[in-house]
Parts: sequence; structure tokens; C-alpha cells
Amino acid sequence: MTVLEKIKNGLIVSCQAEEGSPFNTPKGVGDFAQCAELGGAVGIRSCGIEKSLYIMQNTSLPVICLTKSTFEDGFVRITGSFEEVEALLKINATFIAVDGTYRIREKTYTGPDYINKIKKMYPHILVMADISTPQEAVACYEAGADCVSTTLNGYTSDTLSVNHKRPSFDVLQECIRLLPQGFPIMAEGRFNKPEYAAQAIKEGAWAVIVGTSITRPQIITQWYVDAIRQTIAQNHLS
Repeated sequence: MTVLEKIKNGLIVSCQAEEGSPFNTPKGVGDFAQCAELGGAVGIRSCGIEKSLYIMQNTSLPVICLTKSTFEDGFVRITGSFEEVEALLKINATFIAVDGTYRIREKTYTGPDYINKIKKMYPHILVMADISTPQEAVACYEAGADCVSTTLNGYTSDTLSVNHKRPSFDVLQECIRLLPQGFPIMAEGRFNKPEYAAQAIKEGAWAVIVGTSITRPQIITQWYVDAIRQTIAQNHLS
């Protein structure tokens, strides 16, 4: 059974921590990964060289490795250079997430161009293309990506206007419509309720990737605090 077959219809937990979090260490995110494995996750998504290596060494699950930086406009870039790819390969990463958007990196490459080059240089690794639009998903598929994920919808300058309170089911549905049947499409981005994850699988997602609502206790706490404060403010107004 291939890695992609192993993760089909399952939950992948993105074990990352924001700057300033006590969990922002290899062991911190590694503990989250171990909890995710105990809870039934089929895979882990991990950011950073040391953290990815720690998780790979301390869980038995497939690990989707990546690095993060930013484009010139300040928006996030996922594994945005060949140097970063090579750094992940040095820790024996075999499943890598990369930015599949049309934005330019390495001076000349769009995401699909970049993926095509990576697959030619390193044909043995699995490449997950993080996309923001269905059109990018098609281009990344044609470039040789092994799977795509809706990770970046809402997190690029062109898609910033989407509803950030819900997953972009319309983008997921359009990717499923446009790409060949059976090609792995991961649902990621604001799937922060179990019912959203279940709906994504029902609609045809290969797997669901969830991070913040599982592994960001500071942000989860803020959700509750904000809801309470909003209720108090409304009561005072009435």
C-alpha cells in the first residue's frame, strides 16, 4: 500500500506552533504529533527541519514536511526554494509540501514550474502542491504534483477576500470537478469543526488536514474568550 493510499479518507494533523508559543519546539510539536497518532490520525504535516526530523523519529505516521518563509508581499510561502527542498531531503523527507500558486519564486518559477523542476530533479519524493485556486490545482497536476491541497485559499493577495470563518467548500468542489477522478485532493484551510471534515470527505476530498483547532491552544482559547466578551458587550448594550 502506498503512502497516499494509507492516508485516504483520514485525518492529517498539522503540528505547528506560532512564534511565542511554549509548544514551538521540536518536542512541543512532537508531543502534539504523538497525541494525534494516538487519536487516530493517518498522517502529520510538519514545518521546519528540526521539528520535522523529531516528528519523523518519534511517530510511525507519514510526515508531510515543509518550510515557511514569505513572498515580497508578506504572504506566506511554503517550501519556496530549491535550497529548502534540499534541506528537507537531507533529513530523509520523502513527502514534501510546496507552494503551488502562480506567484514567482527563485526569480523565474511559478508554482507549477517549480514543481515540475522538483519532480524532475527528485522523482522519488511525493510532492503536495499547496494551492489557492482550482486553476492552480490543475496546473500543478499537469506539472507532476502527486496531490494538491487547498491550503492557501484565503491566504494569498488574490484570495484574501474569502470568508475566513468557514472552509472554502466551493474551491474544494471545483478542484474535484476539474481534476481526474481518483487524483488526491486534500481539504485544508479552516476545517476547524468535525462536521466540516466529515463534509469534505463526503464531497470527495482524499483526506482532511487540520491544524489550528487541534494544535494551537492559544488561538483556541482566544476563540472562547472572544465569544464570552462579545456576549458580555451585547448584554451591556441591551
